[in-house]
This record gives sequence, structure tokens and C-alpha cells, in this order.
Amino acid sequence: MSEKNILAYFKAPEEAEGVARKLQALRVIDMSIDTFSKYPGDARYTGNNPLTGDIPSLATMTLNSAIDSRSAGILASADASASGMSHGGDGGPTGRNILLTVVLDSGSFDQALKIIEEAGGMI
Repeated sequence: MSEKNILAYFKAPEEAEGVARKLQALRVIDMSIDTFSKYPGDARYTGNNPLTGDIPSLATMTLNSAIDSRSAGILASADASASGMSHGGDGGPTGRNILLTVVLDSGSFDQALKIIEEAGGMI
């Protein structure tokens, strides 16, 4: 049989992991769960402290992120949403920043789509 692939977006890693467990019962060839961000680098919160001056970039303070590269920090700081004057309106991630990638036999494709959609995934 031929292979098909699915890219499904979720709001939380737990949602994608739950779907991944269900999809294992199908003929899955390959599967991965990844998180992506609007900006390159690590976007986790590291507890920066504005009272001590530990503010690597405007993005760290206003977007509550810990971007790990200077260039990405400058890029994020230039975003309209970092100023607090605008939400940006530029179509960045809308809460669905968890990507489930699935490669499976085409015979299981429709069933996999149904499982993902029932779990709230966006295809």
C-alpha cells in the first residue's frame, strides 16, 4: 500500500500525545510531536527578574519569553505585540503550536483523520 501523511495541530502536548497513543493501533510508519514558535530559538519562560535588571530583551519582559538568541530577541522585540500597543494582527500561532506529524498506510488514513478530529486536532 502507499503512504499518506497528516499534519495536525493541537493546543497542548497532552492532547497530541493522547491522539498518538490511539494512532499506534493503526499502521503508523512514523510519528512525531513537535512544538513551534513564531520566533527561532527557545521560547520558554525562565523567570527573568526586572527588579534585578535581568532582562535580556524587550521580548523577554513583554512577551514573557526566554528567547535564546540575540537576533531572535531583537526580532521579537520589534513585533507590534511586544509594545503592548497592539496585538499584532500578523497571524502568528493562535494557540495551536503543537504539531503532530503522522505517516501511515493509506488504508488507515480516514480512520486516523477521524481520531484526530474527534480529539480536537486541526488538520
